[in-house]
Amino acid sequence: MDVTLHLAQDPEADALLGRSPLAALIGMLLDQQVPMEWAFKGPATIARRLGAGDLDAHEIAAHDPEAFAALLSDKPAVHRYPGSMAQRIQQLCQYLVEHYDGDASAVWAGVGSGTELLERLQELPGFGRQKAQIFLALLGKQLGVRPEGWREAAGDYGAPGSFRSVADITGPESLAKVRAHKQEMKAAAKAAKAAKSAKKQP
Repeated sequence: MDVTLHLAQDPEADALLGRSPLAALIGMLLDQQVPMEWAFKGPATIARRLGAGDLDAHEIAAHDPEAFAALLSDKPAVHRYPGSMAQRIQQLCQYLVEHYDGDASAVWAGVGSGTELLERLQELPGFGRQKAQIFLALLGKQLGVRPEGWREAAGDYGAPGSFRSVADITGPESLAKVRAHKQEMKAAAKAAKAAKSAKKQP
């Protein structure tokens, strides 16, 4: 895996995401409750603080939990919730060590179908269905991992020409479109919630 991604909007961080399957998985794990660029910059920050050019699942899995949490909490923090995210990253790496000998790319290597790949991604700690579908779409659209039926398994995120998620970001312009889509979705959800509570009023 060696492609150019533009998720962190930072050349060093994006280069790591493009060459390291583990960095891409950890970036996806961090992508919640913080701006996307902040989340995907996280893996490069962690590698730098570990004094490494790449991330190693065995090393992270075996790291002292308190020391790893402190490493994520150092300013600037890797995430808004560095303590809980440190725990999740270690759980993910421990799972990869146990099931895939620490090789993140083995999660998708040789899968027979998009459905099988989605199942494997959903088994990862911290990956619910939506996160798994977005990562599957990223694999298919930008990382060349395209088992049969991958678009269908990724749901709406797999649709060609869409601007729904990180899977569709290839630069500043597409980032703006994805951000606009997310704001529309938030506004729609808020309106639906307001309408529902208005119905409950006597």
